[in-house]
Amino acid sequence: MGIYEKINDNQKAITAARPFEGEMLKQIRDYYRIGLTWSSNALEGNTLTISETKVLLEDGLTVGGKPLREVYEVIGHGKAYDYMFTIVSKRQIITEDIKTMHRLFYSAIDEENAGRWRKNQIIVTGVDYAFPIPEELNSQMDGLIEWIKDDRAEFHPVTFAAMLHLKFVTIHPFIDGNGRVSRLLMNLALIQDGYLPAIVPPVMRPDYLSTIRLYQQKQESGPFCDLIAEMALESQKEMMRLLHIKPYHAD
Repeated sequence: MGIYEKINDNQKAITAARPFEGEMLKQIRDYYRIGLTWSSNALEGNTLTISETKVLLEDGLTVGGKPLREVYEVIGHGKAYDYMFTIVSKRQIITEDIKTMHRLFYSAIDEENAGRWRKNQIIVTGVDYAFPIPEELNSQMDGLIEWIKDDRAEFHPVTFAAMLHLKFVTIHPFIDGNGRVSRLLMNLALIQDGYLPAIVPPVMRPDYLSTIRLYQQKQESGPFCDLIAEMALESQKEMMRLLHIKPYHAD
């Protein structure tokens, strides 16, 4: 059985166990709020542990000996994650949503550039891809929004979410925080279509980055989409275990 067949079968089993309501829904959202915030920040070099992330997000307690920026990254990501759930039911993604998520994540770090397309050209260490110049960002982001609106139905939801991540991070419209926003957008798309978030653990960072570079250099999206499909499958399996959901079996 292929990975997408497994995802589809698991999705049927999870859907049959819905709706998740009340305290259960809150527990699921909080569970991924911590896991996604920790993993997404860790992929970018943030050194807070998942336990420290939990204390900061749930109890509001600062962590001694950590750079203030890393604390702001955790708090900001938590705010952007919460905003994501306010727009889930719309099943659309517009420019203002993207800018709002970045602003919530980045405002305590760099208020001037939070929620605004970058005004300078960027060079990413270890990447030989030439990112779009600032003058191209409006048109490229407009094109991405049109692609979201017009082409979403052509993809499996997991593939669409992965492609959205790839396209956004390849445009790199913000001065910083593009990786974290791209993962929020990917998971927004998944949640809008009834799927669980796909969390990329820090241990997968080399594969994660190399498959993004492959797309940027050769327009080969398959390896990255496969990686995200594996992460989506792992989320399903973990949630089914936690909620004692039995696997789906076709008649």
